[in-house]
Amino acid sequence: MRRDVHVTAADIARLAGVGRAAVSNWRRRHDDFPEPVGGTSTSPAFSLAEVREWLRGHAEGRDLPPDEWLWQDLRTTVDDDDLADLIADLGAFLVYVQHEADDWDHLAAGTDEEVARELPARVRATCARTVGAEAFPETVPVTRVPLVRSIARLAAERGARDTFEFLRERYFEVHTRRVYSTPAEIVTLTLDLVGDGFGSVLDPACGSGRILGRALERSPGARLLGQDVDPVAARLTAVRLALRCDNARIRAGDSLRADAFPGELVDAVVCNPPFNDRNWGYEELTADPRWEYGLPPRVEPELAWVQHALAHLAPGGVAVLLMPPAVASRRSGRRIRSQLLRRGALRAVIALPQGAVPNVAVGLTLWVLCQPGEGGAPSHVLMVDTSGRPDDYARVAVEAWREFGAGRELDDPGVSRSVPLVDLLDEDVDLTPARYLSTAADDLSPERIAHARSRFADLFATVTGMIPGVGGPPPDELALVPLPELVRRGMLVVEQQTPARPGDEPPRGMPVLTVEDVIEGRPATGAAEHAGAKPIVTRPGDVVMPQIAAAPVARVLAKGDALLGPNLSLLRPDPAVLDPDFLAGFLCASVNVRHYSAMSSRYRVDVRRAEVPLLPMEEQRRYGEAFRRLAEFRAALCEAMALGEELAVLVADGLTHGVVRPCE
Repeated sequence: MRRDVHVTAADIARLAGVGRAAVSNWRRRHDDFPEPVGGTSTSPAFSLAEVREWLRGHAEGRDLPPDEWLWQDLRTTVDDDDLADLIADLGAFLVYVQHEADDWDHLAAGTDEEVARELPARVRATCARTVGAEAFPETVPVTRVPLVRSIARLAAERGARDTFEFLRERYFEVHTRRVYSTPAEIVTLTLDLVGDGFGSVLDPACGSGRILGRALERSPGARLLGQDVDPVAARLTAVRLALRCDNARIRAGDSLRADAFPGELVDAVVCNPPFNDRNWGYEELTADPRWEYGLPPRVEPELAWVQHALAHLAPGGVAVLLMPPAVASRRSGRRIRSQLLRRGALRAVIALPQGAVPNVAVGLTLWVLCQPGEGGAPSHVLMVDTSGRPDDYARVAVEAWREFGAGRELDDPGVSRSVPLVDLLDEDVDLTPARYLSTAADDLSPERIAHARSRFADLFATVTGMIPGVGGPPPDELALVPLPELVRRGMLVVEQQTPARPGDEPPRGMPVLTVEDVIEGRPATGAAEHAGAKPIVTRPGDVVMPQIAAAPVARVLAKGDALLGPNLSLLRPDPAVLDPDFLAGFLCASVNVRHYSAMSSRYRVDVRRAEVPLLPMEEQRRYGEAFRRLAEFRAALCEAMALGEELAVLVADGLTHGVVRPCE
């Protein structure tokens, strides 16, 4: 028996394949539109059953998105507490469909009763090779078979992997607090610190599997090991990876109390462990052989995770762990920190800017560890503080680590320094990077400060003249048209790039346009291994948008001949009827931001939900010129902010180091 669930205006827009503005219009214009049954005045909730009936009566010949309807059908099938298990079960079925498509076609030709009887054994046999036989229940009710068939039909249209990704993403949107995902930028940074060429990787607190998934993209043949204390998260991650490769083993359980991979050694351990967990198993694990550097104090669970990572690290391997800053200086952890340094296990501490990890009140740190060799401890440890570089902290950290790894001695004032081991082994063994960085005092001079002031004044004068002029409101209201309508009229082509699948041969000879390139407004810098699933070649005049970003960004490409990288959308307007700058300006403006899905501090940008006004070409070009000038103004403003911050630091340092004095 189906149960009724509540849907939001955003859900209704998805079910109808329209923007949220259309739903608001329906509520105003149609007296028979369902009344709210919950929620708030600003975010009302509606009965799915009533909305379903209304939409079917007002579809007006439109094709309704089958995936969104299927998702809502899933919600009506089980209680919310059981929804994740249902998605994991269906994911295991998709693993079977992906591996045994012919067998499923033969079985699906039978009755629902025959499918219910035969399916469990077949799915469990297939999953035994990847996810584990227990990934699918031993029995399936006959009433569940129509849902299974619906999932199979959707997988036939969009692929088993994409079908599961859709269900998984929808689940996490509804249950945002069920599983924490490490921010994509941090995942990329940690894997950049590990480097390329690893053959195996472990994440002992894998959560949603983002780190392991990105590691698979970096090294498609790598052996993936993961464990998580949340059995639902472990199941979802196991299925997700099984749909991408055959070399992943994901287990449920507490990695500290019940290590699922005892004795296994890997090339890389990358982990975002739970912080400040006082119930980590201190009493049970007092004599654990992993505590090679000392028994972690009860209040120092993070040092237990550090040693767990080192216990699984093969010779020459690298571990990168995300840590709270207090771990670097707590008195209770002095002895273990000292041993990590003396034996050469801890190689770098990198302080991140506050906000790099959303919803955390302090700037976190990355600890980079290596399995000590026979040659004794290295003489220096790298300290990096990127807290003053929020816009390019990842680049700064990776460049410093690579320079350090190449044997170069670093001393970038206020940013990075190769610190002699002896300087760290004092009474406190405080590993806070800012303590050890040099200042720019030796490089200060009145001339340098005067030159910086002059540069800032010139740039500021330029910026103030770049703001485009505007007049009164247009004579007619801007009537917005859904983007799919522009595509239908032939005014626009839309391409959406996804990550390459394991085993895909990356194309050679062309640079790859990455998400970072688009956000930074720079030419394509990606290599062949960064290519997406489809060989989409960019052209001048294309509009490109990241599918996930802190704020929607749309860039008009001045140059083409690059491959479109993963997680990017490309819009190719017909220049005779649609101005690219006009299009880009509306795509990332607030009139369309409301159509994109908010995810904590980021947006999931589905350009197909955007709306653009249809104006004469002459008027479009006027808008386009204004948007071009606004883009130049923003870029110059960012440069002025960076230069102004540098000037403020120079003047403050000059005053405090006696290089200059205040004017009378």
